Amino acid sequence: MSLQRVNPDANQTKGLHACGINMSAAKGLQEVMKSNLGPKGTMKMLVSGGGDIKITKDGNVLLHEMHPTAALIARTATAQDDITGDGTTSNVLLIAELLKQSERFLAEGLHPRVIAEGFELAKKRVLEYLEKFKVQKDTLDRELLVNVARTSLRSKLHQELADALTESVVDSVLTIRRDGKPIDLYMVEIMTMQHKSDLDTKLIKGLVLDHGARHPDMPKRAENAYILTCNVSLEYEKSEINVDVQYNTAEQREKLVQGERKFVDDRVRQIIELKRKVCDTPDKSFVVINQKGCDPSALDAFAKEGIIALRRAKRRNMERLTLACGGMAVNDLAELDESVLGHAGLVYEHVLGEEKYTFVEQVRNPFSCTILVKGPSKHVITQIQDALRDGLRSVKNAVEDGHVVPGAGAFQIAAHADLQEFKSTVTGRAKLGVQAFADALLIIPKTLAANSGFDVIDTIVTLQEDYANGNVVGLDLVTGQSISPEVEGIWDQYRVIRQLLNSSAVIATQILLVDEIIRAAKQMGKGNAGPQME
Repeated sequence: MSLQRVNPDANQTKGLHACGINMSAAKGLQEVMKSNLGPKGTMKMLVSGGGDIKITKDGNVLLHEMHPTAALIARTATAQDDITGDGTTSNVLLIAELLKQSERFLAEGLHPRVIAEGFELAKKRVLEYLEKFKVQKDTLDRELLVNVARTSLRSKLHQELADALTESVVDSVLTIRRDGKPIDLYMVEIMTMQHKSDLDTKLIKGLVLDHGARHPDMPKRAENAYILTCNVSLEYEKSEINVDVQYNTAEQREKLVQGERKFVDDRVRQIIELKRKVCDTPDKSFVVINQKGCDPSALDAFAKEGIIALRRAKRRNMERLTLACGGMAVNDLAELDESVLGHAGLVYEHVLGEEKYTFVEQVRNPFSCTILVKGPSKHVITQIQDALRDGLRSVKNAVEDGHVVPGAGAFQIAAHADLQEFKSTVTGRAKLGVQAFADALLIIPKTLAANSGFDVIDTIVTLQEDYANGNVVGLDLVTGQSISPEVEGIWDQYRVIRQLLNSSAVIATQILLVDEIIRAAKQMGKGNAGPQME
């Protein structure tokens, strides 16, 4: 195996060359991402090779869709999103800024290992400071959760739409929350409907099914409805074994057909008998939602009884139905009685073009719900879906953590001041790494100020002076002045900040300590090019 060396030089020159390549990649990624940060951030338009267009300011979406020029940083930010659901843009900015702040010390001959030692000391200190700075909330009231969700959503969507979605996001998490059990966000169904305006997106404490009744004579609306959720075949199923059946007369053939259908008819009859038993007054109605099929004969029988029957419901909705409406999912009609039925105050069908939707609303004590996303175009709907995912995770994080962190750059300003004090206690050249880490933290308030159109230097100086006077301050994106995030209700998520500080320091250290880049070449034919080193 041969080794081809590109641009060979002394070891120190090679190390600086590799660091320079890594820092250029990090700074390039930072330049792309930094204009996204905060409510005043701008959008990116992604165009695929096939001509598909996606408009977004979600850092995670960008990192998945962009060409991996800085794959290591992109993967770290993606891991941030997988763990916490937010903070990807901030993660990229902080990693790149850590490398940028290190660049000036490297240029003066400081070894990367010394800076890495300073990063480690600073990371431990800032994580300890985070534990002191976070705000303990013994009771997470709805107002606080609304503020957390609003802070997250405003960084993804325009203000009017973000504020409209905030209530839906918080109420949906509170709906599915059950004492003593983890919050399962899969119990929040996000249903899309390309219709009307994005501001028509709303929360439905119930379910929206993306299909309707399968018989034209069935009712389109039912009030005070009993809901039977089942996974039972109500259609004739062809035998898997080949059987040759002979008959001599038409009567024998008819008897054979009736015998084959008898088991299906018996099941249908059981359901109809239960309906007659529970719907003893005209104001009551009956709905069957079946995961398996219903043949035309079964549908016709249900229609004659005034039963709304939906077949081939999605498996993921079967658990949601019982959590939303109550009752039990029935797999065997031998268990059929009134105790397995759920209840909904209103079930109705909505037709939109060729699509049919069935709404199940006014349910009692629901533990599952649906956010119905509406929008005039596919691009708007996709953007709302991405934002809702982050908003739901932010509320879930706040509920599970029991802590929140003052936002609008307040933590970064305070942590910078704390690290400046800590630097005086560090001996040796490692304090330069602490200084680089402290200065890198300011990239968050700096970027917020730049995206809002304010003078960055004046804004940072004002915030630092106000903090020195004993106030916890963040940046008001409207006036450019300092504000109290706690008073204004601007909260960041504790676990997002903690994960961001951990991962950014680790990945920046790893990149700093790379002194050579080896590009592995694939073997082609009989030749063996071997790895190439840059």
